[in-house]
Amino acid sequence: MEWRDEGFVLAARPHGEGAAVVQILTREHGRHAGLVHGGASRSKRATVEPGNLVDAVWRARLSEHLGRFTIEPSRHTAAQIMDDPARLAALSAACAVTETVIPEREPHPGLFEATAALFDALTHGDQEIWPAVYIQWEMGLLGELGFGLDLQACAATGVTTELVYVSPRTGRAVSREAGAPYADRMLALPSFLQPDGRGQGATAADFTAGLRLTGHFLSRHAFDPLDRPLPPARTRLESLVSRDSDSPEAEGEKDTPVS
Repeated sequence: MEWRDEGFVLAARPHGEGAAVVQILTREHGRHAGLVHGGASRSKRATVEPGNLVDAVWRARLSEHLGRFTIEPSRHTAAQIMDDPARLAALSAACAVTETVIPEREPHPGLFEATAALFDALTHGDQEIWPAVYIQWEMGLLGELGFGLDLQACAATGVTTELVYVSPRTGRAVSREAGAPYADRMLALPSFLQPDGRGQGATAADFTAGLRLTGHFLSRHAFDPLDRPLPPARTRLESLVSRDSDSPEAEGEKDTPVS
């Protein structure tokens, strides 16, 4: 059997002497694994860096076999953001989350396109734009898994204004007035996800709130059923952004974008 597709490298793990088992999110074949000969070697290590866009050919005698990849790099995404810890952490987190929760060999063309948009934002987006795109990407991933959030109107009253909370149980938006008695139990709805803030960028504080929001539902719906925690890469991203949000500089400048 043989097919050709383009895809984003999600992970590469050493296998045997010099080879690597590489996981790729492809456009038409979903998340797919294959053996890359020499994938752990110094000459090919840069090709299988997570986040890279590659042209891949997969071959196997039977469809259920692991098979082998022949890959050629199209874009070295990680290399473009190597000097920006926050963007690099977001890239690693997106790859790790996708590898864990997306079933293997199940096509998700919408997720592939959303991931391409996210990686474009990470490499070329403004400092206040890419964090918002990342949160929207995680929300889209939840929707792809069948657990989309409903942020259009208040779950209690139906109003579409002053939506500042999200119910941690239902994933539905809640207005300031309706949620006030339960504020300590609610998740914050970042301003860029509120109806009157759509299309805006995200400050470090907004990004932190967004990561806590999507992280709660990813844990509950995607990782807890697998009896696994959020990937370390995702946890590192939240810790990094939360640290920046809590810094004295961010406290004094609430509108400061993520650096």
